[in-house]
Amino acid sequence: MNAPAKNWKTDGIRVIAPLSRDTGTPETKGMNRQVAISGSRTGSSALWAGTNHIKPGEITGAHHHGPLESIIFVTSGTALMRWGERLEFITKAEAGSFLLVPPYMPHQELNASDTEDLHCALVRSGTEEVVVNLPDLVPVDDPEWITF
Repeated sequence: MNAPAKNWKTDGIRVIAPLSRDTGTPETKGMNRQVAISGSRTGSSALWAGTNHIKPGEITGAHHHGPLESIIFVTSGTALMRWGERLEFITKAEAGSFLLVPPYMPHQELNASDTEDLHCALVRSGTEEVVVNLPDLVPVDDPEWITF
């Protein structure tokens, strides 16, 4: 398969240094998202990528990402992830773990540690960030633990 003719010098690899990430992305209570790659920032034609930082002991607001499929990679710390119509399921993901979040899936991230920051890398299946915060979602009191 041959690629269309391009100038690989100017249309090739892009490096987005940490200080080049942008916080101009929709926010959810309890987390700091930063966008690195998007259609509008870097000309990406299929993906959005960024990072997520959650302080020790923090619980984020419930939200979903519309029609986008999301991949979360835990780079440091330990995450607890709740999901479902009423956040009725919960699992644990340690550093080095990947999580796959389906489109429209209500979810909430929790930092499992009271002393360590939680850092994640994020990739979504669209070129721009979609965040739908769910402030009226009432979670169950005792979610069911799912072990993978």
